[in-house]
Amino acid sequence: MGCVFCKIANKEAPAEIVYEDEEFLAFPDIRPKAPVHLLVIPKKHIATLQEVTERDIELMGTLLLTAQKVGRLKQLKGYKLQMNVGKEGGQEVDHVHLHLLAQ
Repeated sequence: MGCVFCKIANKEAPAEIVYEDEEFLAFPDIRPKAPVHLLVIPKKHIATLQEVTERDIELMGTLLLTAQKVGRLKQLKGYKLQMNVGKEGGQEVDHVHLHLLAQ
């Protein structure tokens, strides 16, 4: 079956990409919890924050800066960032991602 976010990153599954660079992309959540609900993901597959290592420090920092870029691109005055960790923490897709939520 494979990771749906990896399929989106590899253009093997459809998504309305609102931001993309070499390492990251952003697209709308299919079940939005706010008027603006985007997912910001690294193209590198890491299942959960629990699997992030010190080798991923730069990637994780850049993930936050990418969310900032997306917020600016969408001209949002403010937004919430949320990361669910593990099934017990509400994570539904096993691929690190940030939820960017705004009104």
